[in-house]
Amino acid sequence: MNKNTFTTVTLNKGEMNVYDFGGIKLHAYRTNDFIDDEVFIIEKNGKAVIIESPCFFDNIKELTEYLKDIEVEGMLIAYHGAGATFLPEVPKYATQNAVEFSENGGGKALIDNFTNSFGEIFDKSVHKITDVMAEGKVTIGGIDFVIKQTDDAFDVEIPEINAVYTHMLGHDCHSIVAGAGHADGIIAELKSYIEKGYDLILTSHYTPEDLKDAQTKIDYLENLKKIAANCSDADSFKAEGQKQYPNYNGQNYLDMTEGFFYA
Repeated sequence: MNKNTFTTVTLNKGEMNVYDFGGIKLHAYRTNDFIDDEVFIIEKNGKAVIIESPCFFDNIKELTEYLKDIEVEGMLIAYHGAGATFLPEVPKYATQNAVEFSENGGGKALIDNFTNSFGEIFDKSVHKITDVMAEGKVTIGGIDFVIKQTDDAFDVEIPEINAVYTHMLGHDCHSIVAGAGHADGIIAELKSYIEKGYDLILTSHYTPEDLKDAQTKIDYLENLKKIAANCSDADSFKAEGQKQYPNYNGQNYLDMTEGFFYA
């Protein structure tokens, strides 16, 4: 499936890009919220499983309305634990480390920061997980998923559409890179995607991407390590990153990366 082969449904705030695989559909919801969230709905035989949750109240209302004629069988809550007013009666699935990430770890810190930044328009309530998963295959709503635990939460392989979901990619934007070792880990993961030949890479903050985008990100990360090796301080690193990637989004992520490389 080509990443650009979709039908767009324009909504009041966000938009839905629908990929039709025949017996199964992928609905990619672009929220257009302040943190560029993406939510993914895998639909088969009138039933659906949702990956991640919107966390702004207007998006929650909008997506709930969109799903009114689809029977939602479950929701996979990995890196985005906020937004618990969204479909509260639907079963929620996560690994144990993802539960801890959202309730007590780095995910909770992000939720607290977003609450301070956005106030009452942000749904800070955390989804209550009803089904704790282990690594491996899980079937929800007649759809098979393969769960892979990560340091913070988990990634999801969707074999029927030859796709994988992970937290972040973004081939033309900066990413949070916690030093050279972290960069190497991301590179290894992206190389594994290329080796497996996924058609689509789904992420929490970007429209669906492909293997060319994965290679672009690998090249970016390799170069970022070189920039860090050749710069003696944080200011020169940041300046060089801006110079070499003048059109990249995510300046705040570059700032965070700078802090990790020059702690």
